[in-house]
Amino acid sequence: MSSQSPPVLPITNPQPTTTSTATASQPPLPPHALRAFLNNVTESVRNGFSQRRPFSELIDRSAFSKPESISEATTRIRKNYAYFRINYLATISLILAFSLLTNPFSLLLLVGLLCSWLFLYLFRASDQPLVLFGRTFSDRETLGILIVLSVFVVFLTNVGSVIISALLVGVGIVCAHGAFRVPEDLFLDDVQENASTGFLSSFLGGAASNVVASAAPIVAAARA
Repeated sequence: MSSQSPPVLPITNPQPTTTSTATASQPPLPPHALRAFLNNVTESVRNGFSQRRPFSELIDRSAFSKPESISEATTRIRKNYAYFRINYLATISLILAFSLLTNPFSLLLLVGLLCSWLFLYLFRASDQPLVLFGRTFSDRETLGILIVLSVFVVFLTNVGSVIISALLVGVGIVCAHGAFRVPEDLFLDDVQENASTGFLSSFLGGAASNVVASAAPIVAAARA
């Protein structure tokens, strides 16, 4: 009497869901957007630095004298700022860079914070949610986390003190130079309009506005 073989049951392999497949196939960061952003920043810095004045004029000993009053010192600072703006900005940037290089822990925290903003928010596609430790975060939650992280890094570590100290030293050197540098020998006809604006607002907004204006379309395209 022949024995009957047991029936063979079909075996099916589970297929990955469409959501997980789509999420895994999405790139974490559009490389063209980051490359275009870095190119625009580099080009803006290069164009700005090409407008610097000769450093021989900046350190000309024969052009230094003590101001007779505070009003004269203020006038000199405004005129010298209008003429040496790029040189002053480069000086402050060098002081800030030196302060960060002498504090590697602060530099590491600042670079990490910047990379977090770039990779987790600015250049992350809007339809690609942020997933950390198995939890999905929305854009609003990601923005809130980055803001809290920024406040912690800047105000609760020594990063803020290093940056503020470097900026104060740089602005102090710039103001001292502007107060003692006699601007009569400078050609100020093309910069009189800039001299009438506020010192700090125009100083900080000049270079940053060009970078932000050039980077805004790239960030918008990356998050589209």
